[in-house]
Amino acid sequence: MIDPAEYVKNNSLRIIVKPGKHKNIIKGYDPDNQVLIVEIKAPARDNKANKEVIRFLSKKLNKKVRIKTGHTSKMKTLFVF
Repeated sequence: MIDPAEYVKNNSLRIIVKPGKHKNIIKGYDPDNQVLIVEIKAPARDNKANKEVIRFLSKKLNKKVRIKTGHTSKMKTLFVF
């Protein structure tokens, strides 16, 4: 199992979101782009996937998470505090 806390650097976490999947899961790590690959159940419309990403990773990290960049992109940078 991948621990997302290992990939937080300077209070930032880079991810690629794959919305509309069967369950919320951290699928893996892409070393070329230095991002975690996160699959989310919620669809990529009406900000549902973004909200689910925040909820899912906040729970996994046991910290507050906000989207810093990439609100409309699959590649996002999150602020972890």
